[in-house]
Amino acid sequence: MSGTDRYVSPLSERYASKEMQYIFSPDMKFRTWRKLWIALAETEKELGLSITDEQIEELKANAENINYDVAKEREKVCRHDVMSHVYAYGVQCPKAKGIIHLGATSCYVGDNTDIIVMNEALKLVKKKLVNVIAELAKFADTYKDQPTLAFTHFQPAQPTTVGKRATLWMQEFLMDLEDLEYVQSTLKLLGSKGTTGTQASFLELFDGDQETIDKIDPMIAKKMGFEACYPVSGQTYSRKVDTRVLNVLAGIAASAHKFSNDIRLLQHLKEVEEPFEKTQIGSSAMAYKRNPMRSERIASLSRYVMIDALNPAITSATQWFERTLDDSANKRLSVPEGFLAIDGILDLCLNVVDGLVVYPKVIEKRLMSELPFMATENIMMDAVKAGGDRQELHERIRELSMEAGRNVKEKGLDNNLLELIAADPAFGLSEEELKKTMDPTKYTGRAAVQVEAFLRDVVAPVLESNKDCLGMTAEINV
Repeated sequence: MSGTDRYVSPLSERYASKEMQYIFSPDMKFRTWRKLWIALAETEKELGLSITDEQIEELKANAENINYDVAKEREKVCRHDVMSHVYAYGVQCPKAKGIIHLGATSCYVGDNTDIIVMNEALKLVKKKLVNVIAELAKFADTYKDQPTLAFTHFQPAQPTTVGKRATLWMQEFLMDLEDLEYVQSTLKLLGSKGTTGTQASFLELFDGDQETIDKIDPMIAKKMGFEACYPVSGQTYSRKVDTRVLNVLAGIAASAHKFSNDIRLLQHLKEVEEPFEKTQIGSSAMAYKRNPMRSERIASLSRYVMIDALNPAITSATQWFERTLDDSANKRLSVPEGFLAIDGILDLCLNVVDGLVVYPKVIEKRLMSELPFMATENIMMDAVKAGGDRQELHERIRELSMEAGRNVKEKGLDNNLLELIAADPAFGLSEEELKKTMDPTKYTGRAAVQVEAFLRDVVAPVLESNKDCLGMTAEINV
């Protein structure tokens, strides 16, 4: 059968990196299963069960070379994925086959592996998120004092700077990083709790020795690189853990969506554009077009991740007592796909931010066309200082602003508010005097200072503490 005659996931073919795909690969899964079986056997041996060094070494020697063919054939017979792999491991380890999976239930390998895999995936997500923040920091610093028209309700508003706007995107990603670090710090292993979480099998194995049994989970956790196991469980770890993890991904997706929306709007205004390769085609019909396709893809995948977070939430809410299997098929899809999608999103974000193109002349032209309206407060104050009546002047500015607005909207003319004010004797100001008020930097407030302080006091410490993660670039497939 060729690779073109069956469904292939776009997440693996188009969007997710090889690194993230490996984390959710069969190799990662089943190698982790075997590491867990080794950790269990070592722990049981150390706590007094009759397991030999020879058996342990045999298990270790075959930890990486998964005999998939044997496992697949066995699963056709027993219809159980864990027991088929126990069998397959035993075929490779004849001396140790009798002690593989001793005292454990399927969730020992399944659930512990899920936690380990999510933890590794979060590490990669964190690395990419930090690099997105780092690239945005460079962009914000470069354009910290570039005045630009701000928008509220997508209507012209008091000017800001290009760099200040970038800090708004950055701040949301930093909040996501905080959430990620917190949730990751709370991850624990299931340990080996048995069929309903009571560790009844270990009471049998260790002849009721409670103190010895208490040592099992901490020892397994340490061997697998975790600080602890969840203190209580049913057969599985609480599915609320999956909910918390995917909510982190949904948060990143929401931030990325907001960022991509702003870029799409700015590209429409021709003020800022995402990267565009020399040979890239923007439209199949309209050859001149430069569509914000990467930002649109960010938005598209982000919506998927945000909705995907509902899967573990509903699954967690509908679990029955100590265990029900209707979580299985769902989490096999929702968790990997959430991570693969967010991986693609962050690669796209990194690619877009790294190559953002700014057009200062277009920005300036749009800003100057609206600035006279923004300057009316200053103009009125100057006229009052020259002896005018504040209330009368306010009404005159309102009337003249309406007239200038009609000229722009109804007649398609340039904004002539300054000319109208100069011609009105109530203000006593010449057009030359009025033009002095048209310096955009007078109207951006503390934007540049805020950028500097934010980068220095908030972003720099984060980047310093994660400096080992920096230096990533992202290649996208399409």
